[in-house]
Amino acid sequence: MELCDRSASDLADMLNKGDISSREITESVFKRIDEDKDSINAFITLDREGALQQADIADKRFSKREKTSPLNGIPIAVKDNICTKKVKTTCGSKILNNYMPMYNATVIERVIREGAVIVGKTNMDEFAMGSSNENSSFGPVLNPLDPERVSGGSSGGSAAAVAAGQTVLALGSDTGGSIRQPASFCGIAGMKPTYGRVSRFGLISYASSLDQIGPLCRTVEDCSILLNCICGFDENDTTSANIKTPDFSEAIKKDINGIRIGLPKEYFIEGLDNDTKESVMGAVKALSSQGAEIVDISLPHTRYAISTYYLIATAEASSNLSRYDGVRYGIRAEGDASDIVEMYERTRSEGFGSEVKRRIMLGTYVLSAGYYEAYYLKAQKVRALIKNDFEDAFKSVDCIITPTSPSVAFNIGEKINEPLQMYLVDIYTVSLNLAGLPGISVDCSEDGLPVGLQIIGGPFDEEMVLRVAYAYQLLKRGR
Repeated sequence: MELCDRSASDLADMLNKGDISSREITESVFKRIDEDKDSINAFITLDREGALQQADIADKRFSKREKTSPLNGIPIAVKDNICTKKVKTTCGSKILNNYMPMYNATVIERVIREGAVIVGKTNMDEFAMGSSNENSSFGPVLNPLDPERVSGGSSGGSAAAVAAGQTVLALGSDTGGSIRQPASFCGIAGMKPTYGRVSRFGLISYASSLDQIGPLCRTVEDCSILLNCICGFDENDTTSANIKTPDFSEAIKKDINGIRIGLPKEYFIEGLDNDTKESVMGAVKALSSQGAEIVDISLPHTRYAISTYYLIATAEASSNLSRYDGVRYGIRAEGDASDIVEMYERTRSEGFGSEVKRRIMLGTYVLSAGYYEAYYLKAQKVRALIKNDFEDAFKSVDCIITPTSPSVAFNIGEKINEPLQMYLVDIYTVSLNLAGLPGISVDCSEDGLPVGLQIIGGPFDEEMVLRVAYAYQLLKRGR
């Protein structure tokens, strides 16, 4: 097995024993990128020189026998909506094609502090708006398991890079499923933490009340390692939760005997692919064999989740993206304009892609006079009902299991011209963002294309989510 295909936990053990060096791992990653980058298109920007310098610094720590983090010397890729100082950050958009941040996001500061090696910035749906990674102005990301299929979105570049061995770890962002859904399609582990658990400082906003940064990794162990690094209070983020962060790597070692797992009936109805349902129920049966108790539950307002999400998310997007006008932020349209209004119109028309324009227009409409109360305000009330459903469910269960997506990865071009069909791909993931809950997707397929098993926890109960996910991972390895 090549070094670039190993898990971070395995590589950390080898590094500590002196069997390998960080430079060797980093060179292995870049070799794989050079071999496959045109066939996958996972990266927008690579920082080869900077990565090798970071790897050499990590190796010096090992040579001096300094106490090091499990991330020291491990390559990591970063979604291109997370600010990296003096490394281009585009959000997959023409309008930010030359944007060079002068500061690092908090999560970047933390992974650098732990000694991780930043490989580059990964491709994504423009401004994180998409479920297939076909909306990037840098071209679609292809699924490394089947290049005819999508990688999922909007963190498709991060998921594909991990699955293809083009990085060992990756960071993504999740606004309505953008970590979990590509993890599902690419057969890796991807986790959305509780809203407020990870600082959003330096994350370029799509929908501020929904966005959350999280890890995409090969294994649940790797997710726990990366979460230990990026979680924690940040005074630069007013939504950051000032609560103690547990050791997630220790949490996964506990067994699941006696844990009560909820199965919401609303997630297993018409529209769910039969093979996907069978794979998920097979995973549930496996967990039951280890002493978990399976409980049927109801989340009655689930049917309103998609419409609620696309009212709230587009409204917040309309507000957040108003800053990109060619004056304060973003590239200005070339040529003379007769007045500032024409300059704005031309800049935004040329700079934004069709999906971003669609969501800005939807959001502007629902916030407009006469429609605010009928749409946006009502959506916020339904959001509260969805949150209440979960609160009621967690009075009787410890976690909830659902599919991550209604089907396996679909073909490139299959849904791109059908926005409503594309939006429904997120039907099982958006509720967690509306409720602010943690969730992880792990592969539960027995053969064929990956199938995502989504495990949902109560607020700030990432420990339970990881514990159940790890238990299933061990069961699957033992098959």
